[in-house]
Amino acid sequence: MKVNVGGLDRAIRIIVGLALIGLTLAGTIGVWGWVGVVPLVTGLVGTCPAYLLLGLNTCPMKKKV
Repeated sequence: MKVNVGGLDRAIRIIVGLALIGLTLAGTIGVWGWVGVVPLVTGLVGTCPAYLLLGLNTCPMKKKV
């Protein structure tokens, strides 16, 4: 799969995913916190299926030499 998630976007996804999972494990929020697995995985892999469907890409443009 093509990488379509940029650096800042990836960092935010990983932080939010870990926060949701941590809050779920701590018992602060219910089982819906496991939805944090989705942003965590997309952040780690660097590919977002929703971005593919919408034609979005947050990766910086590479300069052609």
